[in-house]
Amino acid sequence: MELAYTMQGDYLIPDLTVPESPKLGKYGMLRRTFLREHRDGIYTGMLLNGTLNGHLEEVDRQAQKMLDDLTEQMKALNGVTEQLKAEDQMQWVQMMNSIRHSAEEVILNDLIYA
Repeated sequence: MELAYTMQGDYLIPDLTVPESPKLGKYGMLRRTFLREHRDGIYTGMLLNGTLNGHLEEVDRQAQKMLDDLTEQMKALNGVTEQLKAEDQMQWVQMMNSIRHSAEEVILNDLIYA
């Protein structure tokens, strides 16, 4: 490994750069915590060979897409429409919260804690 140095006064200082941290959302961070606490061997192996950040970004992207898809499907099944939102906002919020919670539970079981 070749390092470049910069002279600062009488000292040679290595030119080091910090690797860019991954852009993780809620689900990527949950997956990282799960791997670190419950699958330490997998976590350490992925960290050492440099695949952890890519894996976490991919899980986060898949989870977000799955959340959007499940939410839309459940809205259609339960009859949650913009008309309901206009007529009875509290009912609409209650149903949307229930749908979102159900979709998140599926995501956590299928993607994050698998």
